Amino acid sequence: MSFNWTQLAVGHEYAHVATLGLSGVVFLGMGLYARKNLGTGDEAAAPASKFSIRGLLEINIEFISNLAHSVIGHNAAPYVPFFAAMFGFILFNNLLGVLPGMTPATENINTTFAFGIFSFLTYNYIGLKHGGLHYLKHFLGPVWYLAPLMLVIEIISHAIRPLTLGLRLANVMTGDHTVLSVFLGLTNYPLLYPIPFYILGLMVCLIQAFVFTLLSMVYVALANSSDH
Repeated sequence: MSFNWTQLAVGHEYAHVATLGLSGVVFLGMGLYARKNLGTGDEAAAPASKFSIRGLLEINIEFISNLAHSVIGHNAAPYVPFFAAMFGFILFNNLLGVLPGMTPATENINTTFAFGIFSFLTYNYIGLKHGGLHYLKHFLGPVWYLAPLMLVIEIISHAIRPLTLGLRLANVMTGDHTVLSVFLGLTNYPLLYPIPFYILGLMVCLIQAFVFTLLSMVYVALANSSDH
């Protein structure tokens, strides 16, 4: 009996769609939960007093807020919800792949490239909104006689950013979960022996979500600074 790689690929595609759909439902539910239970005024500003979904969301937002202010600067506050959602969504998808039998959507280049396109459109919109013609002018370089060359270089540099963001995330997550799957298949005790690889996998999931979000912040920071 021959092995059908086409059927395997199609199966993975459906698994990725299912995982992405699950992530969307979970995050939509968390958003509705937060909207209903956070309250208003001082009640909403008060931190959670115990371990809860709200507490996890607050940890995520506080971490991203500190990171955004260190990368973007004093005007980072409006972008914190965007980056917190990006980081949380990518991290959740990554972590799903650590569970035995689960296939994370973030190992599919179609998914990660879509994330990259979203980041690309966002930072260019921000640059045009705040910088206008100044933002477009930075594509021409510092001196007029280098403008034709710099324009080509800048267009290529910006155009490949979604692809590089997507490839980095998809390739690393594919490698990480492949290694974990191999070691899970080598033992009859999948929850005991591969513990170091579970720990390594968790670290990779966190780092890759962090790197993707950090690079997107850098792009927004550069777009913001183009009008100065």
